[in-house]
Formats: sequence, structure tokens, C-alpha cells
Amino acid sequence: MPQTVKGVISRSKGADVELVDVVVPDPGPGEAVVTIQTCGVCHTDLHYKEGGINDDFPFLLGHEAAGIVEAVGEGVDSVTPGDFVILNWRAVCGQCRACRKGRPWYCFATHNAVQKMTLTDGTELTPALGIGAFVEKTLVAAGQCTKVPTADPAAVGLLGCGIMAGFGAAVNTGEVRRGESVAVIGCGGVGCAAIAGAGIAGATTVIAVDLDERKLDTAKGFGATHTVNSGRTDPVEAIRELTGGFGADVVIEAVGRPETYEQAFYARDLAGRVVLVGVPTPDRQVTLPMIDIFGRGGSLKSSWYGDCLPTRDFPMLVDLYKQGRLDLDAFVSERIGLGDIEAAFVKMGRGEVLRSVVEL
Repeated sequence: MPQTVKGVISRSKGADVELVDVVVPDPGPGEAVVTIQTCGVCHTDLHYKEGGINDDFPFLLGHEAAGIVEAVGEGVDSVTPGDFVILNWRAVCGQCRACRKGRPWYCFATHNAVQKMTLTDGTELTPALGIGAFVEKTLVAAGQCTKVPTADPAAVGLLGCGIMAGFGAAVNTGEVRRGESVAVIGCGGVGCAAIAGAGIAGATTVIAVDLDERKLDTAKGFGATHTVNSGRTDPVEAIRELTGGFGADVVIEAVGRPETYEQAFYARDLAGRVVLVGVPTPDRQVTLPMIDIFGRGGSLKSSWYGDCLPTRDFPMLVDLYKQGRLDLDAFVSERIGLGDIEAAFVKMGRGEVLRSVVEL
């Protein structure tokens, strides 16, 4: 029987979120119902709310979540009721051209639930990133459930988006190696995760760049060896000065703005790597001289979800957390209820939090 639960939606562009009744169907073939324990408040949810993703309102917000599998549909054998899982928004298909090439982290046909969750009047909801987890229970494709060792859901649930994106940008996309130098531009949750990933990968110089001194102080706690306030100092010159005059081996842009991407481009060493993990809005453009693109060599990469494979990466990162080598607790700025999400968006905009985490 379908269940009616409480959830948070964005009904129209720019409107305050609403706490409403949501109807969750029983899982069909290949689907699972998950009881949500925690869900982080991510910038992507704010983008949905502001109409920056698409206009398929109303949205069921939330996607950075952990919980317990309640029920599974026909043909599901990857998870069973009672499993503790982190939800992911790239459930690989195993059949597309990327998967067939052995690069499933680029899967072009990721799975979502077929059935729709609705309002009580039958209005279909669009779940954020195919998940929709600001809700007591949600319906997802079973492949979106990654079983991991039991741990604090408020901490490990953040692996479902922001931390995985940042950590993976350094380790998977940027391929940071032992002894290399890394600069990270933008020290929110994603940027700090990239800093942590760079340190675990063996980078010896890790430079944090931001306009906000509070964020720079936080970045030190995740392993930044140097900080640069780009509102007071030219970040390109500062990064070069801290790397023997050459520039960093890897520069990770975690903002998604043309000016910071240009800084990243010129702050890298010859043959260095630039990684874009900050999500730009569709109107943003960058112009670079082709001779500089050619002459500086190296690579310009974008990082999709940290180029992660959830079944490979989530359990590993939970193990690192439980070993005390990856401080996920430090990303949890506050624990809030479903009714506090609008206020959490305001705090996010002010740069007051790394992550507000909803506990259900």
C-alpha cells in the first residue's frame, strides 16, 4: 500500500519551501523504498529551488542522504530490507557506451525510479537528482542505494554528494600524486573535501583560496598547508610564489565562476591539471587565448560527482572515516529538522555553514 509521509517541496521558482504530505508508492521492479535518517542541505537543492536546474516544479528537494532500506521491488538483489545505505544519484546502467568501455563513472544512462511520488492531490513531484530525500521515506532505483558499514548517518550521508564530489575531484579526476602541489579555489564543503582528498593522496603542498577568512580557517582543519585570501592578494601570483614560482601541479576550481576558472588556469604549472568541480549556471562563459591553452599543455578536466563509482568509493570512504583518517564529522555544522530547511538555505548563502544536516 502507498504510504503518506512528510516531505519538503519547492512549489515554484524562488518561493519558500513547504512541508507537505507526500505519497510514496510501494517499490516496483528494480526499485526500493528507503527510510531516510539524515539528509544534507546542499547548494544543488538551492539551485533547484531558484529554478537554476530546470522548471519541472514542484520539486521534492534533498539528495545527500543516508537511511535504511524498508522494502525492495521485484528483481532487486543488491540490497535487502534493513540494509544501511547512502543514496547516490548516478546508479550506473552497465550497458551504455561508457559502461562498456569500463568507465562506469561516466555512465550516460543512470537509473532512477520509474514510479512517481506525488502530493495527496495526485500532483507528480520531481525528486532532486532523482532522489528527493527531504522526506521521511523516499522511492529510488535500487542501484541508487549503496550499502556501507553502519556509521553516523549525519556524517557519512554527506558522501552522497558534496564530499564525494570534492574528494573525487582531487583523487579520481585530478589524480593527485604523492609529493605534488594542489591549490583549491573555493573552500565550501566541496572545496574542503578536495583539500582532505589531496592530503590523503599524498600532496605535500595544499593551498586553500577563498574570499572568506572563516572558510580559510576551516580549510586548515582539513589539511591546507597554506591559505590565500583572494580578496586581498592576487591568487595566481600567491599560488606561484608558494610553489617555487611555477604554479601548482593540480588546481581545483570549486566555485563555478569564469573569473575563478581563469585563475585556476593560470595558477597551474606547465603541464598541470585544472579540475572544474564547481557547478556553473548556464549563462556563465569563459574566454581563454588558444595559444595559452596550447602552450601551457596539461589538461583541463571537469569532474562529474568526483568521477566516483559509489559501490567502490562510498564503502572505502566510510572505512577511512571509521579509522579516523577522514573527518566527516567536521563537515556537519548543525543538525536540524525538516521545518528548518529554509533557514538553512539562508545560512548557506551567508557562508555560515559547511553543511546543515536534516535529521528525521
